Amino acid sequence: MAKVRAKKHLGQHFLINEAIAEDIVDLILPEGRYKKVLEIGPGMGVLTKYLLDREDMETHVVELDGESVVYLNEHFPALKGRVYNEDVLNMWLTKELALEGNEKIGIIGNFPYNISSQIFFKVLQDKDIVDEVVCMLQKEVAERIASKPGSKKYGILSVLLQAYYDIDYHINVPPISFDPPPKVDSGVIRLVRNKNVTLDCDERKFFTVVKTGFNQRRKMLSNALKPMGIDFEHPNLQKRAEQLTYQEFVELTNLIS
Repeated sequence: MAKVRAKKHLGQHFLINEAIAEDIVDLILPEGRYKKVLEIGPGMGVLTKYLLDREDMETHVVELDGESVVYLNEHFPALKGRVYNEDVLNMWLTKELALEGNEKIGIIGNFPYNISSQIFFKVLQDKDIVDEVVCMLQKEVAERIASKPGSKKYGILSVLLQAYYDIDYHINVPPISFDPPPKVDSGVIRLVRNKNVTLDCDERKFFTVVKTGFNQRRKMLSNALKPMGIDFEHPNLQKRAEQLTYQEFVELTNLIS
């Protein structure tokens, strides 16, 4: 098979800029914290070939597109037994990657635009396993995740991910770097697990408080959080959700009965 057809329903846009591909792979740094890296949506392997050159990690790939799976197996025999033809959102990472004890992994990939947010919620679900993420996604989403409190781009994913990961924005990627070119620019971010094994609050309630606060982001939190039955006064309730750090959301979570 010479080439894989990009499929619109899978949100496929294949990166063709080799220099950017190398730069993305250079960002992932196991540094002894983990050995296995899972690439999401490798397509025709523009990142994969550079990952396989790395001696500091063992590359696994997950690809939903059957045509891409055939291509990868034909062109990258070194991946034998490590190509998973399934939806990453349904993967049981510990079992399928044969992780042992407290073994961690890294994740890398050109995330399909149509499921990028869902992938991050999967990362949060598996945060005790996922030590690092290097990914390319729609620039607007990348900037939102990496934005700081006070920014209009700061949102639900910003808070939830920054509670568990240190996040940096690294590379702008123009549409011309892809085949077919998307209609928007892309961006590359890196997430590295921080020291918060757990938060100092009920984490399920924390997620609910954050989501409820941003559901009406133009309102003060005293109004936005009314559905949660707040019955106290606090200075942060006179702010909007986009103004609070994750630590301040933790504090509010503990105050809500």
